[in-house]
Amino acid sequence: MTEISSKQTAPTLLVGVDFGLPHFDGELQELGLLAESGGLKPVARLTCKRKSPDPALFVGSGKADEIKELALMHGAVEVLFDQALSPAQQRNLERHIGLPVNDRTLLILEIFGQRARSHEGKLQVELARQQYLSTRLVRRWSHLERQSGGIGMRGGPGETQIELDRRMINDSIKRIKERLVKVKKQRNTQRRQRERRDTFNISLVGYTNAGKSTLFNALVKARAYAADQLFATLDTTTRQLYLGEAGRSVSLSDTVGFIRDLPHGLVEAFQATLQEATEADLLLHVVDAANPDFPEQMAEVQKVLAEIGADQVPQLLVFNKLDALAAERYPLQMQDQYELDGEPVPRVFLSARSGEGLALLRSALSDIVKAALPSSEPPESDPRDLDREYPDDPP
Repeated sequence: MTEISSKQTAPTLLVGVDFGLPHFDGELQELGLLAESGGLKPVARLTCKRKSPDPALFVGSGKADEIKELALMHGAVEVLFDQALSPAQQRNLERHIGLPVNDRTLLILEIFGQRARSHEGKLQVELARQQYLSTRLVRRWSHLERQSGGIGMRGGPGETQIELDRRMINDSIKRIKERLVKVKKQRNTQRRQRERRDTFNISLVGYTNAGKSTLFNALVKARAYAADQLFATLDTTTRQLYLGEAGRSVSLSDTVGFIRDLPHGLVEAFQATLQEATEADLLLHVVDAANPDFPEQMAEVQKVLAEIGADQVPQLLVFNKLDALAAERYPLQMQDQYELDGEPVPRVFLSARSGEGLALLRSALSDIVKAALPSSEPPESDPRDLDREYPDDPP
């Protein structure tokens, strides 16, 4: 399998194909951000329209020639497609263009591999990579054409080597899944401990780079890594948030961000992490209010939530990055309702960076918690204990 170049800021040509589907990113802005997050340097962009993918070259031979010329003109050392390529299309394009060709799926996997820090996160990424690799065995690996038989055997593709590699990958996938089951059990134990303490569980969800980790840090005075890049945070972190108006603490979890065309293998692989969202009492759906495409991003988040079975969990919309809004787009009210999937959902505007609106969010959370647990006696909570962290990662 072709690897994403490990060389930082490798000159890369971005390619996108418009098949008439909604929300096509004609400027390839998101792919460019992904490329930069993965250590690549976009030097040129090319888009084209087709009714359907070319079976051999995805874009057709004429457009493949144009890609080759453009890459040569700008000194690109690899080509990155915004859509997923089949193993045969990837192989044929590399032979035609003479450069490494990768797709959006592999790039996301590479970024996840670079960013995963916890034991669980690394296991999940490795599982997704192995599952991706298993689909590319026969047509991507040239060494599979070698005969691996005994003395005196000559020529021809060797099925033995293919079966051996497939068995090795399948065994690896099985081992990783078994280890993830153990991690999931540990998470369930931690979750039951929180439930016994009658803790109200809140999970932060949203499109990648919407500002979830910045909001998490602002709410619980934490030091979780936050940066203006895609997938800055991969590993779930859970901490206590004290709500003075409710007179109690709640459990707040920061989760991995979602993205358009998230590889399905990653959705499956990250079930243990995303389970925090499925079993939450409330989802704080963080939205980048300054992004003009926020409705499409919200739709993608809703799509993934439905895939993992969290679409029925109550939500509170947090329209973040108020400080980046133009004056004409500034909200008339800092708290209102927004129609999401045909249902009115409470919404709060704020800036996690500047702190504007945080008090309003805390008040809204307090009202929700008091309404959900009206008969519960508030536990004694020490505000000095705000930074106490539940150990998510196994030893």
